[in-house]
Amino acid sequence: MLDQKLLLELETYLNERLIMELEVCKSSEIMEESLEENSLRFELDEFIHKNRKPTLQEKLFQLIDQKDVLDTEVYKKAGLDRKHFSKIRSKSDYRPKKNTILALALALELNEENTEELLETAGYSLSDSDTNDLIFRFCINKKIYDRFEVNEYLVHFSLTPIGSSI
Repeated sequence: MLDQKLLLELETYLNERLIMELEVCKSSEIMEESLEENSLRFELDEFIHKNRKPTLQEKLFQLIDQKDVLDTEVYKKAGLDRKHFSKIRSKSDYRPKKNTILALALALELNEENTEELLETAGYSLSDSDTNDLIFRFCINKKIYDRFEVNEYLVHFSLTPIGSSI
């Protein structure tokens, strides 16, 4: 017959060891999860770093420099006031309305590709299912960069003109 005292000691010993083993296992699982999370964070950081494109602000002022024009020429031609343009210049996270960006594209006389790139930096694009966008695409492809003329086409199709011309 087994000694009850020894049996009790054995059970206590086993319970302590099993609990310690469980804690080690849990600790290992937590460490593995933590390593996986860190690995995912690292991959995400790397992905963002590799795929991040310039901001609207960076792209706009890069285009202004390439065109070798003054800021005042651009914002006046686009029909923007100085305060609004200053906000675009000084706040890297500022996202103006799509028509504001299109007005800037006209002012800079951008081709369709550069217009799309500029729009993309703010999360916009030219849609083939939107009349407003089709008018802009048509005008850009025909090199019609005069805001007043583009606004006439927009008004003709009962759309909202851009800038402060109408």
